[in-house]
Amino acid sequence: MANEVVLQIKNLTKKFGKVVAVNNLSIEGINKGEFVTFLGPSGCGKTTLLRMIGGFYYPTSGDIIMNNQRINDIPPEQRKTSMVFQNYALFPHMTVYDNIAYGLKLRNVPKDEIKQKVYNILKVVQLEGMEHRRPAELSGGQQQRVALARCIVIEPEIILLDEPLSNLDANLRVLMREEIRRIQKTLNLTTIFVTHDQEEAMSMSDRIVVMKDGEIQQIGSPVEIYEKPSNLFVASFIGYINLIDGKIVSKSKDTYTIKTSIGEIKNINSELGDISQEDEVTAVIRPEAIDLLDKRNNEIKENRFNGIVKDYTYVGALVRYRVEVDGFDDTFIVDISNPGGRGIFKVVEKVDVLLPNKFHCIKK
Repeated sequence: MANEVVLQIKNLTKKFGKVVAVNNLSIEGINKGEFVTFLGPSGCGKTTLLRMIGGFYYPTSGDIIMNNQRINDIPPEQRKTSMVFQNYALFPHMTVYDNIAYGLKLRNVPKDEIKQKVYNILKVVQLEGMEHRRPAELSGGQQQRVALARCIVIEPEIILLDEPLSNLDANLRVLMREEIRRIQKTLNLTTIFVTHDQEEAMSMSDRIVVMKDGEIQQIGSPVEIYEKPSNLFVASFIGYINLIDGKIVSKSKDTYTIKTSIGEIKNINSELGDISQEDEVTAVIRPEAIDLLDKRNNEIKENRFNGIVKDYTYVGALVRYRVEVDGFDDTFIVDISNPGGRGIFKVVEKVDVLLPNKFHCIKK
């Protein structure tokens, strides 16, 4: 069964005076039931884009198409969208019940139907028994769920989430990520989420739209964004990364030899696209793909380089090392899991850095 496209963005631009917040941006389609995240640094245009979809900003040019209808000039209350704001925007003098019922009352839904809908959604967000409390009597996570329930109960086509987790502490943020995703999947909600937190985006999304300076850098699944970044901005923005500049000096079938400042490294990768011999490239290698070997281990020879441990950080499940290698301007970041089982290399200890033989390359 083909995906049902709910939203399309066509050549969308938004200017505030001379400032271009969103620049000729297009998204081919967001599908029904899909969880899509707009991700990028502060000022990249992600919230402006979300607010244009919601009707709170009107585009300077371009089109927003929802269910095959152009909605550029339709006010927010008449769009089939609903937004959860960063500060939740709950009415402090109203009970949980009245906060959730507010949008239904504005739409003149009958009282009996309102009651049924509110109590149904209270079950979904796991707030049964709290309908008579006021926001001040709730925890941050409970307030967030009330805001989400108020958004969902009016049955919009698209849920818009504007960094709703930013006011929560670290542990609660993780719990609420899981809770939002559970509710979204349970109700098959088309959801657009805005964040600058890469871990949030990776853990919650079906697809991620990476933005910079009002433009899209890449659209893809979390795996595609992480393992096959389209450019150096995406590679550097998503998680920790090691970038090694070099030149492809030989190519045979799916094996490429890259000459770098630390020596030659072999890359067995059949997905380098239009990259060919003599091209300048940047090898993109994640910290967890690198291993550190004791000097006495001589079994592996290829992609192995002398190093010295400059620093490390122990975080329980892994140790994050910074290792200096001759000829490399920076230090390698290396993540080694299960440090209790392997032991920890000491600072200034000599080690060998073992690079993987399959990794992503970006053509310069």
